[in-house]
Amino acid sequence: MSTIVVEQPRSIGRSIWAVVAGLLTVVILSTVVDQIFHMLDVYPPWGQPMPEASDNALALSYRVLITAFGGWVTARLAPRNPMKHAWILGGIGFIVGVAAAIATIPLHWGPAWYPILIPITGLPATILGGWLGSRSSLL
Repeated sequence: MSTIVVEQPRSIGRSIWAVVAGLLTVVILSTVVDQIFHMLDVYPPWGQPMPEASDNALALSYRVLITAFGGWVTARLAPRNPMKHAWILGGIGFIVGVAAAIATIPLHWGPAWYPILIPITGLPATILGGWLGSRSSLL
């Protein structure tokens, strides 16, 4: 005889919050770091193309770290099954990243490899962060 387990509404809300919190972590921290580099004139002003490969490599490097941190946040906040939550966050990020690449590559804001690598590196970074978060006792 098998038992069907139904998540309680409170648990579903906590699951949604875990994924949203990870997403907000990535978006807010990425935007803050971007703004700092714009203010320091490392990057060109907002709205202008960023053609330098080095600028894009810098952006990709901190985005990978921030994305891993977002996966960690999601896993730590998940009421159960932290890796499942990290995979959901990674899947959302992958879909958004692919859509953004499709939309931005034709605009020639920078090298095409940058928007292509965002979803490609984002999914494993999120999963790594989720794995670390599921094994961490820091929170």
